[in-house]
This record gives sequence, C-alpha cells and structure tokens, in this order.
Amino acid sequence: MKQESGRSMIEMLGVLAIMGVITVGAITMISAAMKSQKRTTVNDEVVQIVTGVRQLLGEYDDFSNINNSTIFGAIGISPKTPYGGNYELAVNPANSRQFILSINGLLKSDCEYFITKAWSDSVDFQMSEGKRGGAIGTCTDENGKNTIRIIYGE
Repeated sequence: MKQESGRSMIEMLGVLAIMGVITVGAITMISAAMKSQKRTTVNDEVVQIVTGVRQLLGEYDDFSNINNSTIFGAIGISPKTPYGGNYELAVNPANSRQFILSINGLLKSDCEYFITKAWSDSVDFQMSEGKRGGAIGTCTDENGKNTIRIIYGE
C-alpha cells in the first residue's frame, strides 16, 4: 500500500479560516490604535497651540490681534488636524480677553469624545458633577463635518 503525505483540502480550509479570524482581529486592533493616536495628537496639538497663543499674545490685554496664519507660523504647527479638518483661532466676540480654538472636520464619535474630554484650562471646564468638559459644539453629522469650540482666556 502506498502512503500519501500531503494535506487534505479540509485541513487547508481550516488553516485559512483561522488565518482569516486572526486577520480580522488584527485589523480591529490597528483601527482602535489609529483612532487613539489621532485623539492623542489632537490633544497634544491643542496644548501646543494654546501655549503658543499665550506666549505670543500674553503681553497684550486682549486677543483681538489674533491671526491664524501668524500664530500657526510662529509656533510651527500646521492648522490641519489628523482628521482632515482645520484648527482655527478667533477672538471671542463677547469678550476680547478670550480666544476660541475650533477643531473642525470631526466624525460624530470623535466630536462626542472631545466635547466630554476635560480641557482643564478652558473657560467652561467644570471639575465637580457638571457634565461640561470645556468644549462646546453639536455632534450630529455622521460624515465628518462636526466642529467643537474651546474657549480660553479670562
């Protein structure tokens, strides 16, 4: 009798099925890591932008001279966000001693995350049982067109 030493088709399909499950799991983990990295990058860039604005305009009594291109050029950060949107700076029309940092181009889930995130140095931040995290905005668009605004200053 002759001995065959190959693999059967069923064994090969089993191996392919296992590899498929592992691949799907890896893709899910990579996607979650990329989302977390984008959020961390936005947080770091917001801190750099706010610090830069305060250093550049700290000697003035107000932020009415704020200029996006000058500020971003001086602090060396691109106004582009990791989400494909932009960071925008503006003086608060209700109080010239405050400036508003807007982050646009956010997906709904990221918008909701950033609204509830603790922007600890912002004007609207509350530490106690308040629900505010320091940012305002509406997170209703599913297609990455949401904007949040964070107010800094006195």
